Amino acid sequence: MPAFENHLIELLPQGDRRKLLARCDAVQLVLSDVLCLPGEPTPYVYFPVDGFISLVTTIDGSPGLEVGMVGREGMVGAHVALGVETAPLRAVVQGSGSAWRVAADVFKEQITGSTALKRVLDRYVFVLMAQLTTSAACLRYHEIGPRLARWLLMSQDRAHSDRFRMTHEFLAYMLGVRRVGITAAAGVLQHNGLIEYARGDLKVLDRTGLEAAACGCYAVDRKSYADLLG
Repeated sequence: MPAFENHLIELLPQGDRRKLLARCDAVQLVLSDVLCLPGEPTPYVYFPVDGFISLVTTIDGSPGLEVGMVGREGMVGAHVALGVETAPLRAVVQGSGSAWRVAADVFKEQITGSTALKRVLDRYVFVLMAQLTTSAACLRYHEIGPRLARWLLMSQDRAHSDRFRMTHEFLAYMLGVRRVGITAAAGVLQHNGLIEYARGDLKVLDRTGLEAAACGCYAVDRKSYADLLG
């Protein structure tokens, strides 16, 4: 595993952290792998270390729309912490990397035996709810350009890199807009020297400028997380 760790696991006291990791398996997150499906039992929960996962919702047979993203700051399968076995969203790997995986039934046992783990998870579930709410408002009220800038910042945070693979088709799918809208918005960001994009290879050139171009939802999400989980 990489030298850094999942942040939720880092927050646990050493003894609780050791007990949880003893029941986890180190796994690789493979691009496009689906980790859970809505309405289906959740066999495992995941604590990403250096990969990231999109949380996607579908309505009436639509292709899907990303409403959340999880990297080393969180976990996939937070509903299991609430005693719910079936997933509300589809979780699909969008950035390959490593993660800790633990069986859902074992995870529930760990929660029962660790007050510290339960406290961390309660706070994370609240933060996740707040982020999903922000995402819904953002999708409804904000223009494509600021939303794209926000999405790129979120991806960069979790990719631990200034460069990652990203096609216009994929971005249109994630943001729920037409490809032509993504092409125009990305063109503006590139013209302003904030990103460099060619044949699916995207590089962030000006992080500060990209933050200024993003809608306020990015800062709101970061603050809600920092306030409760540091």
